[in-house]
Amino acid sequence: MSLSDETLRKILVQIQQTAIQSQRAHTLTTQQTSVKERERRILQLTIEEIGLIKEDVNLYKGVGKMFMMVPRKEMEKELKSQEKELSDDIAGLNKKSKYLEKQFNEAQAQLRDIFHHAPKQ
Repeated sequence: MSLSDETLRKILVQIQQTAIQSQRAHTLTTQQTSVKERERRILQLTIEEIGLIKEDVNLYKGVGKMFMMVPRKEMEKELKSQEKELSDDIAGLNKKSKYLEKQFNEAQAQLRDIFHHAPKQ
């Protein structure tokens, strides 16, 4: 039993679209991951710098166009919370990236199989 040319063409187009969408999404996810990793590194450096400062030094946080004094414990807690959130985001993006890469590879394998087993004319 053989599929018609129109049906094969539709299947090929669908597989190609899946591959293209997966590749684009994977690229976007990789870019998002690098942005989040850079933000996390900045937070880590800020936490380290705050740790080196004496306890009696006032810490300020930017709020709009002004700065507000924030207690040290609260500042450290907030920064660590942000760092944990970024780490969770990065882990989620890495999982998504692996899934998209797998989806792309599967689509490519399907295309290879179709063209490899296609009758030679």
